[in-house]
Amino acid sequence: MEISLFFVLLLAGIFHAESKFMVYDTSPRLVPGKINVHLVAHTHDDVGWLKTVDQYYVGSNNSIQGACVENVLDSMVTALLADKNRKFIYVEQAFFQRWWRDQSETVQGIVKQLVRSGQLEFILNVGIIWTGFLFVWDCRNGGMCMHDEAATHYIDMVDQTTLGHRFLKKEFGVTPRIGWQIDPFGHSAVQAYLLGAEVGFDALYFGRIDYQDRDKRKGEKSLEVVWRASRNFDASAQIFAGAFPENYEPPPGGFYFEVNDDSPIVQDDINLFDYNVQDRVNDFVAAAVSQANITRTNHIMWTMGTDFKYQYAHTWFRQMDKLIHYVNKDGRVNALYSTPSIYTDAKFATNESWPIKTDDFFPYADSANAYWTGYFTSRPAIKRYVRMMSGYYLAARQLEFFKGRSDSGPTTDALADALAIAQHHDAVTGTEKQHVASDYAKRLSMGYDKAEELVAASLACLAESMPSAGCGNPTTKFQQCALLNISYCPPSEIDLSHGKKLIVVVYNSLGWKRDDVIRIPVINEDVTVHDSNGKMIESQILPLVNAHVGMRNYYVKAYLGKTPSEAPKYWLAFSASVPPLGFSTYTISRAERTASTLTTSSVFTPRAMETSTVEVGQGNLRLTFSADVGKMTHYTNSRSLVKEPVQLSYSFYTGNDGSDKDPQASGAYIFRPNRTFVIKPEEESPLTVMRGPLLDEVHQRINPWIYQVTRLYKGKEHAEVEFAVGPIPIDDGIGKEVATQITTTMATNKTFYTDSNGRDFIKRIRDYRTDWDLKVNQPVAGNYYPINLGIYIQDDKTELSVLVDRSVGGSSIADGQIELMLHRRLLHDDSKGVAEALNETVCIHDKCTGLTIQGKFYFRIDPLGEGAKWRRSAGQEIYSPFLLAFTEEDGDNWMSSHVPTFSGIDPSYSLPDNVALITLQELDDGKVLLRLAHLFEIGEDKDLSVMSSVELKKLFPGKKISKVTEMSLSANQEREEMEQKRLVWKVEGSPEKEPELARGRPVNPTNLVVELAPMEIRTFVIEIGSLPLRKSQMPEDGRYAA
Repeated sequence: MEISLFFVLLLAGIFHAESKFMVYDTSPRLVPGKINVHLVAHTHDDVGWLKTVDQYYVGSNNSIQGACVENVLDSMVTALLADKNRKFIYVEQAFFQRWWRDQSETVQGIVKQLVRSGQLEFILNVGIIWTGFLFVWDCRNGGMCMHDEAATHYIDMVDQTTLGHRFLKKEFGVTPRIGWQIDPFGHSAVQAYLLGAEVGFDALYFGRIDYQDRDKRKGEKSLEVVWRASRNFDASAQIFAGAFPENYEPPPGGFYFEVNDDSPIVQDDINLFDYNVQDRVNDFVAAAVSQANITRTNHIMWTMGTDFKYQYAHTWFRQMDKLIHYVNKDGRVNALYSTPSIYTDAKFATNESWPIKTDDFFPYADSANAYWTGYFTSRPAIKRYVRMMSGYYLAARQLEFFKGRSDSGPTTDALADALAIAQHHDAVTGTEKQHVASDYAKRLSMGYDKAEELVAASLACLAESMPSAGCGNPTTKFQQCALLNISYCPPSEIDLSHGKKLIVVVYNSLGWKRDDVIRIPVINEDVTVHDSNGKMIESQILPLVNAHVGMRNYYVKAYLGKTPSEAPKYWLAFSASVPPLGFSTYTISRAERTASTLTTSSVFTPRAMETSTVEVGQGNLRLTFSADVGKMTHYTNSRSLVKEPVQLSYSFYTGNDGSDKDPQASGAYIFRPNRTFVIKPEEESPLTVMRGPLLDEVHQRINPWIYQVTRLYKGKEHAEVEFAVGPIPIDDGIGKEVATQITTTMATNKTFYTDSNGRDFIKRIRDYRTDWDLKVNQPVAGNYYPINLGIYIQDDKTELSVLVDRSVGGSSIADGQIELMLHRRLLHDDSKGVAEALNETVCIHDKCTGLTIQGKFYFRIDPLGEGAKWRRSAGQEIYSPFLLAFTEEDGDNWMSSHVPTFSGIDPSYSLPDNVALITLQELDDGKVLLRLAHLFEIGEDKDLSVMSSVELKKLFPGKKISKVTEMSLSANQEREEMEQKRLVWKVEGSPEKEPELARGRPVNPTNLVVELAPMEIRTFVIEIGSLPLRKSQMPEDGRYAA
């Protein structure tokens, strides 16, 4: 690396030597009364897309795309050293950190000096730091990547942004202040107010908005706005936002200067042919005036770069040096090297009042038939994998904290990195090539393996010892079941004869006590379950149906490369009750003949001639099915007195192949349906009903490639629908996009509500946009929206809510109906860059079949105004399911030799019903990162949309809290400092003083109570120590709180 540094300095000297022959004046200046053209030199480096992240970094697999990010970073530094006025922004931290690790201490020192001297600026996808030179990386909120804004969950967005921001703070002592979301395919409200204002950004810039919206904004000069995306925080969480006039590339007129680009260079040597200085200056001025005519104030930004540019940075900077020099000599406009932060400050200094934008920028279309709404569902398997790993990562960090972080043992770091990269806008979106999708999945799997070790070790530590005594060397070996979704769980499939027992430790990562039913595959039918007190509890045996056995055997062979042992014949279901942030232990053993708590489910197939209807459900909720047509017909809740006709159905859209007048096809990005076909249940496959004391199930074979199970649990007032879709047949040469519909008679007047990244709900109206008069070209695709938490509709009496287990696309295409797209298999590329049809397959011995997707959605009907409580609480349970760990016991000594029940918080305490703990993590320096989130919006629930409070002393029992510091959302600066620095923008038509909305007060260092207003998230760094364990914390039964 010292040799590399020598060449860097040598080249800098050479460039300096050239300047004695021709010195270009690139001195930055802003000129009042002139158009100031801010040239922002940037590269957009996808963290995986056509090539994997590693292939992009080292420049391999160039037969697909000639791109090498290592070259970009190397040549960028050299180019910046050649002229102190040059600036550059770099975003993707996933690449930068690879490069940074490879540099010598000398080179790192030079880069740090560039930052300190104001020559280098960092933009973290959504974060920019103004320090002079702009050298930046991205990950939507300053994290590992430029994350997507449709298919991402807000917790993942916060986590990956925090990784990037804290790295910058640690290495460079800087905090980002500008968001740079130039490529995601639409922009969310949560990105604007939560991952924008709440992390301290002054502005957010992006490239993609609907073509109709863009045209209108150009005419109104409203491409730049003040975005008030949160109705809960309004002006207090606003952010200046700018959409580029076209995209994130240079303006029209030929200003691409990569080595092989065909734009005319500035040929300024009078002794050579093709001298063109005045022509190029005229082109520059014309493009500047054109953009100024659609932009407020005399400042405009040119994004000088695009995907994987600056692999030889000097070719760009040489031409920009010349343009700045000659344009400024011409004098009609002023040009300068700039950064988004310099541009933002210039805009703010004009004291302009800006138009207001509310809600979001979904859906996005770039032409009449090109709605980018297909990717809301594309690659549903990886979307589910990301969501599963996200919830697992949250729980694993908690257990890592309870055990104590170790530098030598397993950690959650690898999973954190893999999850961060997976948020990229060509990762979780499903818009990457297949080999890249496989790479993302591999990284998640590797990260999970490390985190699984950490979880097993942490649970063993907590089960074997008191927390005050330290962990020691636990001997218990816990196993987990990553493939439980396909009925594969070797730890639970053991033969329990000869006195062997199965120990199941159930961990609850939620901040309140949770009661839920657990289902695991077992070999033995005659088993019993005992709880942590040794009490035999009620359980239920259900048969494992052929559809699930077939899926299990096929996918275990495909993914693990081996044929599984003989499939278990049963599911064992039992109800678990687990304390907050804690675990309970259950023992499964062979049943004594006298045992009366095990019930084998009754199984029957109703015949239409015998009965016309079938009713299932044992509690308040009952569902009625028609035996003759095999459909659900009615939903009845005896407690709430809701009775509503309801039907579940399936259909598929045929994907447009692009062969008509408009060649736009349906593909990974684009949803462009041709026709709709209703899928009718097959007559020869009637309902199969299973009943028992804990749950009822209704099994339906909808058609040869769709299988559905509807479940009702004892004590629950919602229905769970499990679906298996695939392999989608394509032998007719037609791609298909499969959707399900839940239909009621509700009069919903074209209105429905979808979540923004799992957080706020936004009102949608079919065939309508708030900001412009929509011309409807695609009545289905143009009304699809991203769903991460749920969707609901309502009339004047009731509301129907549907929650999902992953990111999907959905809508209300007809009044009284909710539609979710579950799976897509297409045969044509949509010409948006990936150059590959969305045709996922699974192969065994070179024989490939279409991918089958298994998943769940949940629905409930409530009286008007009463659905939010279920949506919010159940949404947390779906995101954070029970974590199960298994081990075997020989004998009867587990409960006496281990700690059977644990809670990480005070045993008398739980979080309020409207507050979730979304981060509990021990940091590298031993401090604790804590995030608490209010789950409800203003006016969403009459009881829970109120100020709430959390007692920190009870969250950390046995700990001495020495200091509590409230931080920005990304934990890289104190919140008070952040609020003092943020720019306050003027808006059109607003009063001089905006009304203040409620937020929690500062934490009193004496009582240590955190207040949270509706939708508020508060982030703290806490310094703690241990207190002597009090006798009250050591109950006689051996159960304890940490």
